[in-house]
Amino acid sequence: MVGQRLEIRQGQGLVITPQLQQAIKLLQLSNQELDEFVQSEIERNPLLQRDEPSGGDAEVTAPQVAVTDNAELSFSDDGVGERSRSVDAAESDVYGDAAPGERGADRMGDEAQPGLSDWSGAGKGGGSFSDGEGGERPDHRAPTLWEHLQAQASSAGFSAGDHAVALTLIDMVDEGGYLRGDLNEVADRLGCGIDRVEAVLSVCHGFEPTGIMARSVPECLKLQLVERNRFDPAMDALLNHLDLLARRDLHGLRQVCGVDAEDLTDMIAELKALTPRPGAGFGGEPAQTVIPDVHVRPDPAGGWKVELNADTLPRLLVDKRYHATVAAGARSETEKAYVADIAAQANWLVKSLDQRARTILKVGSEIVRQQDAFLAFGVEFLRPLNLKTVADAIGMHESTVSRVTSNKYVSTPRGVFELKFFFTAAIQSMDGASTHSAEAVRHRIKSMIDHEVRDGDILSDDRIVELLNEAGIDIARRTVAKYREALRIPSSVQRRRMLRAG
Repeated sequence: MVGQRLEIRQGQGLVITPQLQQAIKLLQLSNQELDEFVQSEIERNPLLQRDEPSGGDAEVTAPQVAVTDNAELSFSDDGVGERSRSVDAAESDVYGDAAPGERGADRMGDEAQPGLSDWSGAGKGGGSFSDGEGGERPDHRAPTLWEHLQAQASSAGFSAGDHAVALTLIDMVDEGGYLRGDLNEVADRLGCGIDRVEAVLSVCHGFEPTGIMARSVPECLKLQLVERNRFDPAMDALLNHLDLLARRDLHGLRQVCGVDAEDLTDMIAELKALTPRPGAGFGGEPAQTVIPDVHVRPDPAGGWKVELNADTLPRLLVDKRYHATVAAGARSETEKAYVADIAAQANWLVKSLDQRARTILKVGSEIVRQQDAFLAFGVEFLRPLNLKTVADAIGMHESTVSRVTSNKYVSTPRGVFELKFFFTAAIQSMDGASTHSAEAVRHRIKSMIDHEVRDGDILSDDRIVELLNEAGIDIARRTVAKYREALRIPSSVQRRRMLRAG
């Protein structure tokens, strides 16, 4: 029998309000995106205004911490205003107090509240949360040139140090795909030899699209000709005298190249078939100047000083006098509700920005503590690090750390890096007491296979696992196979056939 009836059920669930969604989303906005969002809120909310420092060019001191090996993180709040709240580790209540929409739930219900902006779509990512972890909607845009190169660098079999060099070089690539910058300066910044930087760049020249990361037009064209097996002394001479080609001095070109008119015509046709701007085929927004969110400098007492960049911190105030005037003039319940809403919204935003700054500082300080050796001695000492290690150390969730490190940059004595630069994969050791960089393990696998011909013994994936286990590296066979394929190394059966074929 089909009928209707009323039932009472008790259960637990997590309701993420639009305000709480925005509190989480504020973490992953870059400083430029955040400034745009704050400006839009100021235009929408009459109670908000920027806190301009008095005295014209008065300096604003940002929160800072001193990072040493044995010290706790101690915050300094000079010049930032009222910042006495501690960092709340609970992800379900990101910023402590109830959101403004929750305070008046009994009065407003679940409908859209007057005066509240749509916080669920702020920033580039936009959209609401679609999974249980509060993650954003999938990004279906095409990868940018830099993302494309970074993905190839991750699977190129670099050691941890070489991978850091590769990422630094990729950051120096312009929209056309050319490498702009001095390699000697890169070597000095990262504390390594110029030979190492050039060796990494040589590997990067094998990335797609062909000709990428060249330092000049002739080098870009040369890389493409080498791939087509069309680079010879005559073509080399042509590339070294492109100025004659620009002037249409065909007689001079025939002389320097040592070819006749017909061959020169064919060579010029081959050049026209090449791509002088290999990076132009990728989309993405124009490159913008990177403004660091965090500054790191040596502490005279030892360790490092970590402080937020005051220039990137939006400073907002709630105009309480104007609020009192408007509240006193409100007559109807709708007007009173509107005034209460914009006041709660303004207070919530100010608090959210304050907590965002503290969270960035706390995460950045822990990363600096973990990568102290890199800052002191160079890229060779970049240690394996993942989100979980940082999250456990500061009592936050991995997803929170991931959002904080997105689109955030840190200025160090070795240059400006994205916070995600300091995270490198790690593989557990057999004793469980230490870890090995995944890049270093890939390098070891490649080295083993490179010595097969000399030793006369083709190693199967299972045998490689045994050798790595003997060396104290706990790794699965499928992981070895994945690394081998990423290195573009054939299977043991194929390598054995190749060896027999001479």
